[in-house]
Amino acid sequence: MDTIAYAMGAMQQTGTTGAQGGGMSGLMSMFLPLIIIFAIFWLLLIRPQQKKMKKHQEFITNLKKGDEVITSGGLYGKIAGISNNAITLEIAEGVRIKIEKAHITGYTAQPAPAEKVGDTGK
Repeated sequence: MDTIAYAMGAMQQTGTTGAQGGGMSGLMSMFLPLIIIFAIFWLLLIRPQQKKMKKHQEFITNLKKGDEVITSGGLYGKIAGISNNAITLEIAEGVRIKIEKAHITGYTAQPAPAEKVGDTGK
């Protein structure tokens, strides 16, 4: 028991416990605010943006000929053809333009959900 007390007294005199414990807590207190700020940015900015991009990518892959869409430039039209990265859009009778798929932002009118069997519509 005396040797343990003697060893603790020697450590306190040299100051080794204060330097080891203080260095680690100082490092954590320095990086903890950065970790918290990153977590907040991820929850409020990065994660919702990733969800939005994923939803838009699904929308783009589900486009088909005949869908009525709107572009990021505000043009309304009907899809006349789809290729790898481009869509041929008919914006008026006999007027067709090619536009990149990524610039299609949404449907002009939401597609009607399929009727259920036996639904009377009342």
